Amino acid sequence: MLASIKSASVLGIEAYDITVEVDAALGLPQWFIVGLPAGAVKESRERVGAALVNAGFKLPPRRITINLAPADVRKEGTGFDLPIAVGILIATGQLPADAAENRLFAGEVGLDGTVRGIRGALPIAIRAASHHGITLVLPPSNVAEARLVTTLPLCAPATLSELFSWLRRTSLPVPDPPPTTVHVADVLDFADVVGQESAKRAMEVAAAGGHNVLMIGPPGAGKTMLARRMTGILPALTETEALEATAIHSVAGALTAGHALVSSAPFRAPHHSVSNAGLIGGGNPPRPGEVSLAHNGILFLDELLEFPRYVIESLRQPMEDGRVVISRAACTVTFPARFTLVGAMNPCPCGNATEPSRVCICTAADVSKYRAKLSGPLADRIDMHVHVGAVSLRALSSSAGSEESTSIRTRVERARSLQRVRYKLLPGVTCNAHVSGRWLTTNGRIERGARDLLASAAERLALTARGYHRVIRVSRTVADLDNSETIDVAHAAEALRYRPAVAAPGPRLLAMQR
Repeated sequence: MLASIKSASVLGIEAYDITVEVDAALGLPQWFIVGLPAGAVKESRERVGAALVNAGFKLPPRRITINLAPADVRKEGTGFDLPIAVGILIATGQLPADAAENRLFAGEVGLDGTVRGIRGALPIAIRAASHHGITLVLPPSNVAEARLVTTLPLCAPATLSELFSWLRRTSLPVPDPPPTTVHVADVLDFADVVGQESAKRAMEVAAAGGHNVLMIGPPGAGKTMLARRMTGILPALTETEALEATAIHSVAGALTAGHALVSSAPFRAPHHSVSNAGLIGGGNPPRPGEVSLAHNGILFLDELLEFPRYVIESLRQPMEDGRVVISRAACTVTFPARFTLVGAMNPCPCGNATEPSRVCICTAADVSKYRAKLSGPLADRIDMHVHVGAVSLRALSSSAGSEESTSIRTRVERARSLQRVRYKLLPGVTCNAHVSGRWLTTNGRIERGARDLLASAAERLALTARGYHRVIRVSRTVADLDNSETIDVAHAAEALRYRPAVAAPGPRLLAMQR
């Protein structure tokens, strides 16, 4: 008998339809899986065979042929175990022929017949919902993320035996909603950061407009503390942004247990030993990297110049385009990568070059070689360069309070709401960092005095066209925080303070920022 089972697989962060065809014919008892299966798919012969026997089913001595259509696309993952098991039961007459009608199956099976979770359940659920009248049958551990597609009927058997008894009925039971858990995150508040008022202001501007920021200062000045508190002042993700971030984390297998929806801005902080594929994405099949896992959130690169130069240079295109395109011989995959880059670096190898009270032991050659790791083109793509000086011991022992993250977040949310209204007719633009500089130059309501200041500063600082437009974007954000419809001289002047005098950090930049 021939059985045809609907399933799906994930390429990038999108799912596509797969038909699992199973034929059980007379002949020598052996299994064949065709249709370009990868290693994990080929191994399903052993998993499914043992699972069916241990679950109490019979495996008649038949020549079983399993075809994964379309046959010219390589199949990856363990999600085909469940449709293969159901197909074998139908092909061998242990289930009625219509048991799999209007149902899509995806899941891994254990040797004892349990149904285990898979990656990419959310993209599969979105794909299943595009077909009218389809019920998705998937593992119980994936129900929480699949429920984000509210229009899709679900069924989540815990074992093959349970699924067998359900498929003999006219309808499948609806799984109970997973228990709601409250995730208490570590309290990271800007009130914990002593001093650094100018750096805090820069973080507020960066959060309000989605701007990339680079902090330069000696060790122990508080650069990492400031970066890790950025997510506390960012607004919550919109429904569309949350689904995008959740789909990426689902494909990467990075969803936190018990938390189906990524509702707050992601924060990713890879170690400086990360590979190029780990940062940008890659592998076979291609998987999202840190820049995609930070989509709609923060990518924090601590000790930026300790990263291999070719690794940080690979950030150029994602920072500009908001996406990563990974091309392989078999396929080309696109991952979203609209993130805010927050970098932290020392001014020299020993870190003391900018502090009058400390002695720098680096030679001129050491400093030059160290700073050359950050190229001019990459530095030009960073909107804000901020000097973070050392905090005195007297200030550390002071009991004076500092502004809390909640009040900063209120101003950031107000500025972001103004930007959403302003750019509602521009597709893909939600904040000032994403809008084109030409649009802002024409429609940004820049006062004449501010235009004159920007023009003279562009000549004096030798700004590129990209750098000039990024200054305008930051000026617009400062104006939004000031609840001003126009960009005046004060807004432009503050934005220019965050722009380096040269493309890469050097003595002139550090002197200006101090």
